[in-house]
Amino acid sequence: MRRKVIAGNWKMNMLPNETIEFIEKFEPLVKDTKNEIILCVPYTDLFYALLSAQNTNIKIGAQNMHFEEKGAYTGEVSGKMLKTIGVEYVIIGHSERRQYFNETDETVNKKLKAAFEYKLKPIVCVGETLEEHENNKTVEIITQQTKLALEGLTDEQVKNTIIAYEPIWAIGTGKTATSKDANNSIKEIRKEIEKIYGNEVANSVIIQYGGSVKSSNAKELFTTSDIDGGLVGGASLNPEEFAKIVNYDL
Repeated sequence: MRRKVIAGNWKMNMLPNETIEFIEKFEPLVKDTKNEIILCVPYTDLFYALLSAQNTNIKIGAQNMHFEEKGAYTGEVSGKMLKTIGVEYVIIGHSERRQYFNETDETVNKKLKAAFEYKLKPIVCVGETLEEHENNKTVEIITQQTKLALEGLTDEQVKNTIIAYEPIWAIGTGKTATSKDANNSIKEIRKEIEKIYGNEVANSVIIQYGGSVKSSNAKELFTTSDIDGGLVGGASLNPEEFAKIVNYDL
């Protein structure tokens, strides 16, 4: 039975003092959950989040990393830097990184390999645009992105990769894929992994859904056959609302 992993992606929000206040409010609300909780916070909040989340069931992740260990990459942060301060997870290839910062399938693959080199746990995002969705290219796009992201990884590394299926047309729009459609898309991702890595690996991979997840739809989404939790955007900025999502099964 795969565990449920529910991650919050704060994007470019929250100052250090707000981070501390959030965790102080949030932690008592989720202390009884059996689900895995991750907060992916801006770089400037990482240190404060790590301190505030000590001795709790809340894991801390970054929202991006560079694939090189060091060098002339002004403004970038490496996997080694993240690992050194105690970060456990990192989001790779979010659609906003692809859209605004020229992230490609090639750089996603390089970052994924670098994450494993520094023993970080990656959350890799895949998803189709509205145009691709309307032209019935969803399966083609998400399976290709998955295949290219995982290229060259070992079976064990793939097992330890979290994939977040985020239909781009549903991110921050208030639109959500139906639980049936989201589950079917995630089944297709799992089938693609099975083709390359076999049944055992495919059945081990955590695949989340992301795209306007909120407390009112979390249970319906997370109780389908193949959705293993969520990557939550805007709703993760409110401790009470995010706690309801984490506690969907209580």
